[in-house]
Amino acid sequence: MVSETSKALNESLKKYFGFDQFKGEQEPIIQNVLEGKNTFVIMPTGGGKSLCYQLPALILDGTAIIVSPLIALMKNQVDAIRNVSDSDDIAHFLNSSLTKTEIKKVKDDILSGKTKMLYVAPESLTKQENIDFLTNVPISFFAIDEAHCISEWGHDFRPEYRRLREIFEKISNVPIIALTATATPKVQHDIQKNLNMLDATVFKMSFNRDNLFYEVRPKRDVEKGIIKFIKERPGKSGIIYCLSRKKVEEIAELLQVNGINALPYHAGLESSARASHQDQFLMEEADVIVATIAFGMGIDKPDVRFVIHHDIPKSLESYYQETGRAGRDGGEGHCLTFYSYKDIEKLEKFLHGKPISEQEVGRQLLHEIVSYAETSVCRRKYILHYFGEVYDDTKCNDMCDNCKNPREKFEGKDDVLLFLKAVEFVKQTQKAQYICNLLIGEETSEIKSYKHNEAEIFGKGKGQDFNHWNAVSRQCLVRGLLTKEIESYGTLKITPEGREFMKKPTSFILLKEHDYSADVDETAVITQKGGSAADEGLFKLLVDLRKKISKEKNIPPFVIFQEPSLQDMAIQYPVTIEELTNIQGVGHGKASRYGKPFIELISNYVEENEIERPQDFIVKSVVNKSGLKVHIIQNVDRKMPLDVIASSQGKELSDVIAEIEAIVSSGTKINIDYYINDVLDEDDQEDIYEYFLEAESDSLEIAHEEFDGDYDEEQLRLMRIKFMSEMAN
Repeated sequence: MVSETSKALNESLKKYFGFDQFKGEQEPIIQNVLEGKNTFVIMPTGGGKSLCYQLPALILDGTAIIVSPLIALMKNQVDAIRNVSDSDDIAHFLNSSLTKTEIKKVKDDILSGKTKMLYVAPESLTKQENIDFLTNVPISFFAIDEAHCISEWGHDFRPEYRRLREIFEKISNVPIIALTATATPKVQHDIQKNLNMLDATVFKMSFNRDNLFYEVRPKRDVEKGIIKFIKERPGKSGIIYCLSRKKVEEIAELLQVNGINALPYHAGLESSARASHQDQFLMEEADVIVATIAFGMGIDKPDVRFVIHHDIPKSLESYYQETGRAGRDGGEGHCLTFYSYKDIEKLEKFLHGKPISEQEVGRQLLHEIVSYAETSVCRRKYILHYFGEVYDDTKCNDMCDNCKNPREKFEGKDDVLLFLKAVEFVKQTQKAQYICNLLIGEETSEIKSYKHNEAEIFGKGKGQDFNHWNAVSRQCLVRGLLTKEIESYGTLKITPEGREFMKKPTSFILLKEHDYSADVDETAVITQKGGSAADEGLFKLLVDLRKKISKEKNIPPFVIFQEPSLQDMAIQYPVTIEELTNIQGVGHGKASRYGKPFIELISNYVEENEIERPQDFIVKSVVNKSGLKVHIIQNVDRKMPLDVIASSQGKELSDVIAEIEAIVSSGTKINIDYYINDVLDEDDQEDIYEYFLEAESDSLEIAHEEFDGDYDEEQLRLMRIKFMSEMAN
C-alpha cells in the first residue's frame, strides 16, 4: 500500500513537473531532504539529479540555495524551472553577469518569499554583502551541484568550492544535499569530509549506462575518421571534444567545408556567439558542436547520438562525464575516442610548474586514462571498476569495441604469480611502473638506489617487454588481485584475493593488449587514402591518355598532370571536376582546363570494373591560411626578391621556391620573371625553356645531367616554375 507521504510526493511531482512517477532513487532522496537530513547523491548524467533538489525546494518553506559552477548551467536550470511554473520569480540566479538593477530585483523577490530557488556561483557566495543578505533570509537547505569540484581528486577541482562549508555555517544551519555525476570512492570521501557531512545518507546509483557503446581508435587519419563517422549518421546530433580552442576552430571549419553542419564552442568566443551556437545545437539548426570541455555542463539535450574525443581527456572522470552526454534519452549513444600517447605527453607538460602534490595527482589521473585506452578488457567493466563498482562483463552485450572484437587470450597464471611476488618483494611500496622495470631488468636510477638490481627477482621477466607486464598489472587490478593506494599516488597493494591466488595459483586468462606504439601523427596528410596502392590498370590508361593529349596540344605530358597526380587519381577514382580538385597537385584551373577526358575515362573504368570508390570519404582540405602562400603571392606581385621574401618569414630560399612550385602545380599562374632575369641571362633562359618543351619528364635530376651541370638546381627549379606557369596554367 502506498504511504500518505509517498502519495503526497507523487501528487507534487505531477503538479510541478507533470511526471506520473519518480525515476530510480529520486523518491527516497527527496524524502531524505524533506526530513532535514544531510544527503549525498551520486547519480550518472541523465539520471534526473536536478529534480532531487528542485522538488523539495518547491515544497519546503523558504529559499533553497543551489551552488552551481557555470553561468550557462544556472541559466539553463532557471529557464527550465520557470517553464514549469506560472511565475518567473520562482527561480533566480545571482552571478557576475547581472546588473545592479537585476541584482536588486532578485533580492526583492527573495525577501518577498516568491523565490524558492536561488542559483549562485561559489564566487558570488564568498562576497560579504551576499553573506549578510542571505543571513536574514529563511533558507530551506543548501544544494551543491557538481560536488566533485570540491575534491582535488575530482576532474574539475575548484579551490573556491572548498570554502563552501564555512560560508554555509555563517549563513544558516540547515541541511546540505551534495550531488555529482562522477565520484570515485576517494572523491566521495573527500567531498563528505570537506563539507563536514560524513553523517549524510549516501545514495549511489549504478554508473552503468548500458545504451552507450564505448570505442577507442588509434589516432591515425583522425579528421578523415571523424568525417566518415559523422557522414554515416546523417542528421544525428553529436559533440566533438578537443583540448584547445585552436583545434576546435580547425575541426569545425573542416567539417563545414565537408558539408557537415557544425559550429565551434569555446571560452574564447564572444558570449553572444557561444549562446547562439548552443541554442542552434539545442534547436537542431546545427547537427554537431565542436567544443572544449567548457561545453555541455547542464546542457539538457537528450538525443545526442555520439560524443567524439578528438583528444583524450585528462581523467577517467572527465571522460565519463563527457561521454555521459550521449543517449540521455536511453537511445543510441556512440562514444568514440581517438588515442595517441603523444596527447598524454602534451597533458603531462601542462603539469610542469604546478605544486608537486598537484603534479602527482595529475599524473595518477593520466595513468588511469592511459590504462583505459590501452586495455583489452571490457571497457564498461574498466570504467565501473574505477568508480568502485563490480560489473559482470558478460552483460556488456558487445556494447564496447573490446567485447565486440575480443583480443587474443593466453594463459597468464605464471606471469600473474611472478608479478604478485614482485609486489610483495618491494613490500607493497612501489607503483606499477617500478614493478615492470624490476621484472624486465631495467637498471633505473630508482631501482639502483634501492639496490634491487642485485636482487634475485631483478630481470626475472625479461622474456617479455614493459608493455606486457603493464598489461598484467592492469588486469590484476580489474580482477581484484591488486588495489591501488590512491593516498600514495598509485602504490600497489595485494588484496586478500591476491594472497589466496599466491597460496593456490589457478588458471588466469590474460588478454593481449592494444599496441598504439606505431601511431601516425595526426598532422600526417589527410587528403590521401594513406597507404593505399594505386590501381595499376587505371594508372596505365591515365598515362596513355596524358601522352595522347600532350601530342595533340604539342606540350610535354607533365604539363597536363604530373605523375603523383595520376597516381592519386588511380587511388581515389574521381568522376567529377569537383572531385578532381581534391587530387594532389590539381587546382580548379587545371581541373577545368584538362580534367574532362580524365574523369570520363575514370568514370567508364569504374563502371566497367564495378569498383567501389572510397570517394565518399575523401576529406576536402581547408584552404591553407598559414599566410605564407598569400604573403608570397602578394610580394611576388610587388616584385620583391625571393630571398628577401624568405628572410622576412625566417625561411630558407628553397622553402619559398617549394611553396611557389606547389602554388603553380595546383593551377595558379605566378610571374617571377623579374627575379629570374637577375639570375639568368636571356639565352640561358631560352636554353632551359626549350629543354622543358621537348622533355618527357620534369625531373630536375635528368635536366641537370642533360646540361652537364651547367645550371644549378635552383636555376632549373626557377625556370621549371616559369615554364609550368606559362604552359600549364
